[in-house]
Amino acid sequence: MRGKPQPVERKSFRSIGSDVDRKYWVALALYAVLALLVWFTMGEGKVLVVGRPVELRLVPLVIIGGLALRTVLARQAEKIRRGGDEGGS
Repeated sequence: MRGKPQPVERKSFRSIGSDVDRKYWVALALYAVLALLVWFTMGEGKVLVVGRPVELRLVPLVIIGGLALRTVLARQAEKIRRGGDEGGS
């Protein structure tokens, strides 16, 4: 009563890698857009950090920069796990 089993589509390592690369560049572009939105929408207030005045808009920019750095490091770790960067930098 069962139908014929459908063949399972398997992705090659190259297609998986290109999918990860595409997601990486989209994530970095979105971080850049988010940073631009923060820069142009936040006011020019000052906040004291360790007794020094710091622009308020720099606080979320540092957080976004940290997330972008984490994304870059995760991509590099994935390349190492896959066995090389296959022609990348």
